Amino acid sequence: MLDIEKKNILITGASGGIGNSIVEKLYEAGANILATGTNVEKLDQLKKKFDKIKILPFDISQHDKIENFINDSSELLEGSLDCLINNAGITKDNLAIRMSTEEWTKVINVNLTSTFLMSKFAIKKMLKNKSGKIINITSVVGHTGNLGQSNYTASKAGIVAMSKSLAIEYAKKNININCISPGFITTAMTDKIDEKFKESIKSKIPAGKLGKPEDIANAVIFLASTKSDYINGETIHVNGGLYLGWQKNNFIYEQNITKKD
Repeated sequence: MLDIEKKNILITGASGGIGNSIVEKLYEAGANILATGTNVEKLDQLKKKFDKIKILPFDISQHDKIENFINDSSELLEGSLDCLINNAGITKDNLAIRMSTEEWTKVINVNLTSTFLMSKFAIKKMLKNKSGKIINITSVVGHTGNLGQSNYTASKAGIVAMSKSLAIEYAKKNININCISPGFITTAMTDKIDEKFKESIKSKIPAGKLGKPEDIANAVIFLASTKSDYINGETIHVNGGLYLGWQKNNFIYEQNITKKD
Protein backbone atom coordinates (compact mmCIF):
# COMPACT_ATOMS: atom_id res chain seq x y z
CA MET A 1 0.00 0.00 0.00
CA LEU A 2 1.41 3.37 -1.03
CA ASP A 3 1.32 5.86 1.80
CA ILE A 4 -0.47 8.92 0.47
CA GLU A 5 -3.46 8.76 2.78
CA LYS A 6 -4.37 12.26 4.02
CA LYS A 7 -1.61 13.83 1.90
CA ASN A 8 -2.65 17.26 0.64
CA ILE A 9 -2.52 17.15 -3.16
CA LEU A 10 -3.34 19.79 -5.77
CA ILE A 11 -3.96 18.70 -9.37
CA THR A 12 -4.48 20.93 -12.42
CA GLY A 13 -6.38 19.79 -15.50
CA ALA A 14 -8.40 17.56 -13.20
CA SER A 15 -11.53 17.20 -15.31
CA GLY A 16 -9.95 15.67 -18.43
CA GLY A 17 -9.55 11.95 -19.08
CA ILE A 18 -6.11 11.59 -17.51
CA GLY A 19 -6.88 14.11 -14.76
CA ASN A 20 -10.09 12.32 -13.85
CA SER A 21 -8.25 9.01 -13.54
CA ILE A 22 -5.54 10.58 -11.38
CA VAL A 23 -8.19 12.03 -9.07
CA GLU A 24 -9.88 8.62 -8.82
CA LYS A 25 -6.64 6.83 -7.88
CA LEU A 26 -5.74 9.50 -5.33
CA TYR A 27 -9.24 9.34 -3.89
CA GLU A 28 -9.07 5.57 -3.53
CA ALA A 29 -5.75 5.98 -1.72
CA GLY A 30 -7.30 8.39 0.78
CA ALA A 31 -5.53 11.57 -0.29
CA ASN A 32 -6.90 15.01 0.52
CA ILE A 33 -7.46 16.36 -2.99
CA LEU A 34 -7.99 19.82 -4.44
CA ALA A 35 -8.97 19.57 -8.12
CA THR A 36 -8.74 22.55 -10.43
CA GLY A 37 -9.50 23.36 -14.06
CA THR A 38 -11.40 25.78 -16.25
CA ASN A 39 -14.51 23.70 -16.95
CA VAL A 40 -16.76 24.38 -13.96
CA GLU A 41 -19.44 21.91 -15.10
CA LYS A 42 -16.93 19.05 -15.32
CA LEU A 43 -15.43 19.98 -11.96
CA ASP A 44 -18.91 19.85 -10.42
CA GLN A 45 -19.42 16.41 -11.97
CA LEU A 46 -16.08 15.32 -10.50
CA LYS A 47 -17.19 16.54 -7.09
CA LYS A 48 -20.43 14.55 -7.35
CA LYS A 49 -18.46 11.44 -8.26
CA PHE A 50 -15.85 11.89 -5.53
CA ASP A 51 -17.72 13.77 -2.85
CA LYS A 52 -14.83 14.29 -0.42
CA ILE A 53 -12.60 16.17 -2.85
CA LYS A 54 -12.39 19.94 -2.97
CA ILE A 55 -12.69 21.88 -6.22
CA LEU A 56 -11.49 25.35 -7.13
CA PRO A 57 -11.90 26.56 -10.73
CA PHE A 58 -8.85 28.39 -12.05
CA ASP A 59 -7.26 29.30 -15.38
CA ILE A 60 -3.51 28.70 -15.07
CA SER A 61 -2.85 31.08 -17.98
CA GLN A 62 -3.59 33.94 -15.55
CA HIS A 63 0.03 34.18 -14.47
CA ASP A 64 -0.40 37.19 -12.23
CA LYS A 65 -2.96 35.28 -10.14
CA ILE A 66 -1.05 32.02 -9.65
CA GLU A 67 0.64 33.03 -6.39
CA ASN A 68 -2.72 33.89 -4.81
CA PHE A 69 -4.20 30.70 -6.20
CA ILE A 70 -1.48 28.60 -4.55
CA ASN A 71 -2.07 30.46 -1.27
CA ASP A 72 -5.83 29.84 -1.51
CA SER A 73 -5.24 26.20 -2.41
CA SER A 74 -2.97 25.72 0.58
CA GLU A 75 -5.63 27.14 2.86
CA LEU A 76 -8.27 24.82 1.42
CA LEU A 77 -5.86 21.93 1.97
CA GLU A 78 -5.65 22.55 5.70
CA GLY A 79 -2.76 24.98 5.41
CA SER A 80 -0.20 22.82 3.65
CA LEU A 81 0.68 21.41 0.25
CA ASP A 82 2.35 18.01 0.06
CA CYS A 83 2.15 17.39 -3.67
CA LEU A 84 1.45 19.39 -6.84
CA ILE A 85 0.48 17.60 -10.05
CA ASN A 86 0.84 19.84 -13.11
CA ASN A 87 -1.43 18.07 -15.58
CA ALA A 88 -3.10 20.93 -17.49
CA GLY A 89 -2.02 21.68 -21.03
CA ILE A 90 -3.23 22.76 -24.47
CA THR A 91 -2.35 22.25 -28.14
CA LYS A 92 -2.55 24.59 -31.12
CA ASP A 93 -1.12 22.50 -33.96
CA ASN A 94 0.22 23.82 -37.24
CA LEU A 95 3.22 23.47 -39.50
CA ALA A 96 5.95 25.94 -38.58
CA ILE A 97 5.54 28.15 -41.66
CA ARG A 98 1.82 28.51 -40.90
CA MET A 99 2.09 28.81 -37.12
CA SER A 100 1.21 32.26 -35.86
CA THR A 101 3.10 33.97 -33.07
CA GLU A 102 -0.11 33.75 -31.05
CA GLU A 103 -0.30 29.97 -31.52
CA TRP A 104 3.31 29.61 -30.45
CA THR A 105 3.08 31.94 -27.47
CA LYS A 106 -0.23 30.63 -26.14
CA VAL A 107 1.01 27.04 -25.92
CA ILE A 108 4.35 28.03 -24.38
CA ASN A 109 2.64 30.30 -21.86
CA VAL A 110 0.04 27.75 -20.74
CA ASN A 111 2.12 24.58 -20.85
CA LEU A 112 5.56 25.79 -19.79
CA THR A 113 5.35 29.18 -18.09
CA SER A 114 2.28 28.25 -16.05
CA THR A 115 3.93 25.00 -14.95
CA PHE A 116 7.00 26.95 -13.86
CA LEU A 117 4.97 29.48 -11.88
CA MET A 118 2.76 26.82 -10.28
CA SER A 119 5.92 24.96 -9.26
CA LYS A 120 7.67 28.10 -8.06
CA PHE A 121 4.95 29.12 -5.63
CA ALA A 122 4.26 25.53 -4.58
CA ILE A 123 7.94 25.12 -3.71
CA LYS A 124 7.69 28.12 -1.39
CA LYS A 125 4.96 26.29 0.53
CA MET A 126 6.91 23.04 0.50
CA LEU A 127 10.03 24.73 1.88
CA LYS A 128 7.98 25.71 4.92
CA ASN A 129 6.79 22.11 5.25
CA LYS A 130 10.40 20.90 4.76
CA SER A 131 9.22 18.40 2.13
CA GLY A 132 7.12 18.08 -0.99
CA LYS A 133 6.64 16.48 -4.38
CA ILE A 134 5.92 17.98 -7.79
CA ILE A 135 4.82 15.75 -10.66
CA ASN A 136 4.79 17.27 -14.14
CA ILE A 137 2.89 15.57 -16.94
CA THR A 138 4.83 15.92 -20.20
CA SER A 139 4.54 13.94 -23.45
CA VAL A 140 6.47 11.48 -25.57
CA VAL A 141 6.70 14.12 -28.30
CA GLY A 142 8.64 16.36 -25.93
CA HIS A 143 11.47 13.85 -26.31
CA THR A 144 11.10 13.08 -29.99
CA GLY A 145 9.63 16.08 -31.77
CA ASN A 146 6.54 15.80 -33.95
CA LEU A 147 5.11 17.13 -37.16
CA GLY A 148 2.96 20.21 -36.70
CA GLN A 149 3.70 20.59 -33.01
CA SER A 150 6.84 22.69 -32.69
CA ASN A 151 5.12 24.80 -30.02
CA TYR A 152 3.74 21.84 -28.05
CA THR A 153 6.93 19.77 -28.25
CA ALA A 154 9.02 22.75 -27.16
CA SER A 155 6.75 23.33 -24.18
CA LYS A 156 6.91 19.69 -23.08
CA ALA A 157 10.67 19.40 -23.60
CA GLY A 158 11.03 22.61 -21.63
CA ILE A 159 9.11 21.10 -18.72
CA VAL A 160 11.51 18.14 -18.62
CA ALA A 161 14.60 20.37 -18.57
CA MET A 162 13.02 22.75 -16.06
CA SER A 163 12.10 19.85 -13.77
CA LYS A 164 15.70 18.63 -13.77
CA SER A 165 16.92 22.09 -12.79
CA LEU A 166 14.35 22.44 -10.02
CA ALA A 167 15.26 18.99 -8.73
CA ILE A 168 18.90 20.02 -8.50
CA GLU A 169 17.98 23.24 -6.71
CA TYR A 170 15.69 21.71 -4.08
CA ALA A 171 16.72 18.07 -3.60
CA LYS A 172 18.55 18.96 -0.39
CA LYS A 173 15.34 20.54 0.87
CA ASN A 174 13.57 17.17 0.61
CA ILE A 175 11.55 18.25 -2.43
CA ASN A 176 11.22 15.85 -5.38
CA ILE A 177 10.39 17.10 -8.88
CA ASN A 178 9.76 14.44 -11.52
CA CYS A 179 7.94 14.01 -14.83
CA ILE A 180 5.64 11.45 -16.39
CA SER A 181 5.69 11.26 -20.17
CA PRO A 182 2.54 9.67 -21.65
CA GLY A 183 2.33 8.23 -25.12
CA PHE A 184 -1.04 7.74 -26.83
CA ILE A 185 -3.66 7.39 -24.11
CA THR A 186 -7.33 6.52 -24.67
CA THR A 187 -9.36 9.64 -23.87
CA ALA A 188 -12.34 11.51 -25.31
CA MET A 189 -9.87 13.18 -27.70
CA THR A 190 -8.46 9.93 -29.07
CA ASP A 191 -12.00 8.52 -29.34
CA LYS A 192 -12.59 11.08 -32.09
CA ILE A 193 -9.68 9.83 -34.20
CA ASP A 194 -10.58 7.94 -37.38
CA GLU A 195 -10.33 4.17 -36.75
CA LYS A 196 -8.00 3.61 -39.71
CA PHE A 197 -5.67 6.30 -38.43
CA LYS A 198 -5.92 4.88 -34.89
CA GLU A 199 -4.84 1.46 -36.18
CA SER A 200 -1.88 3.15 -37.87
CA ILE A 201 -0.90 4.59 -34.51
CA LYS A 202 -1.24 1.23 -32.77
CA SER A 203 0.95 -0.44 -35.38
CA LYS A 204 3.85 1.81 -34.35
CA ILE A 205 3.52 0.96 -30.64
CA PRO A 206 5.45 -2.17 -29.64
CA ALA A 207 2.72 -3.03 -27.12
CA GLY A 208 0.19 -2.91 -29.99
CA LYS A 209 -2.38 -0.86 -28.10
CA LEU A 210 -3.13 2.58 -26.73
CA GLY A 211 -2.56 3.26 -23.06
CA LYS A 212 -5.29 3.88 -20.52
CA PRO A 213 -5.62 6.93 -18.26
CA GLU A 214 -5.08 4.69 -15.24
CA ASP A 215 -1.64 3.78 -16.60
CA ILE A 216 -0.65 7.40 -16.05
CA ALA A 217 -2.50 7.58 -12.73
CA ASN A 218 -0.63 4.56 -11.39
CA ALA A 219 2.70 6.25 -12.14
CA VAL A 220 1.46 9.42 -10.42
CA ILE A 221 0.50 7.48 -7.30
CA PHE A 222 3.99 6.00 -7.13
CA LEU A 223 5.75 9.36 -7.52
CA ALA A 224 3.44 10.95 -4.94
CA SER A 225 4.35 8.31 -2.35
CA THR A 226 7.40 7.86 -0.14
CA LYS A 227 8.34 4.85 -2.30
CA SER A 228 9.81 7.37 -4.75
CA ASP A 229 11.71 9.48 -2.22
CA TYR A 230 15.11 8.76 -3.81
CA ILE A 231 13.91 9.56 -7.34
CA ASN A 232 14.47 13.15 -8.43
CA GLY A 233 14.73 14.95 -11.75
CA GLU A 234 13.61 11.86 -13.66
CA THR A 235 11.00 11.09 -16.31
CA ILE A 236 8.88 7.95 -16.29
CA HIS A 237 7.89 7.02 -19.85
CA VAL A 238 4.43 5.47 -20.09
CA ASN A 239 3.93 4.77 -23.79
CA GLY A 240 3.94 1.04 -24.50
CA GLY A 241 7.42 1.29 -25.98
CA LEU A 242 6.48 3.93 -28.57
CA TYR A 243 9.43 6.10 -27.58
CA LEU A 244 11.85 3.33 -28.61
CA GLY A 245 10.92 3.34 -32.28
CA TRP A 246 9.71 6.88 -32.80
CA GLN A 247 12.55 8.19 -34.96
CA LYS A 248 11.40 6.12 -37.94
CA ASN A 249 7.73 6.49 -37.12
CA ASN A 250 7.07 10.23 -36.96
CA PHE A 251 3.63 9.87 -38.39
CA ILE A 252 1.03 11.53 -36.22
CA TYR A 253 0.23 14.62 -38.24
CA GLU A 254 1.78 13.60 -41.55
CA GLN A 255 -1.56 12.83 -43.14
CA ASN A 256 -3.53 15.54 -41.34
CA ILE A 257 -1.22 18.51 -41.81
CA THR A 258 1.16 18.05 -44.74
CA LYS A 259 -1.71 17.27 -47.10
CA LYS A 260 -2.76 20.92 -46.77
CA ASP A 261 0.31 22.03 -48.76
